[in-house]
Amino acid sequence: MAKTTIIILVLIILLLTAVVYIGYDKYNIYQIQKQITAYQQGAQAGYQQAIIQVMQQASTCQQVPLFANNETITVISISCLQNKT
Repeated sequence: MAKTTIIILVLIILLLTAVVYIGYDKYNIYQIQKQITAYQQGAQAGYQQAIIQVMQQASTCQQVPLFANNETITVISISCLQNKT
């Protein structure tokens, strides 16, 4: 009887250990996913803000130079070009 009790106790301890480990692992995954989501939302907001700034500057009929990968293009609003003709 004592041997059976010890085996059951060991199994309960192992089960509790597994449950705690799995819970901790799931919590860490949740935290990482939360951080990734925040990063993605921040990047998206940054992209949107940059586009808005370019659009605002171009709408004042000023040329807006854009630089990327050793290339430069200049943007200007079409409405500004149409007004000149």
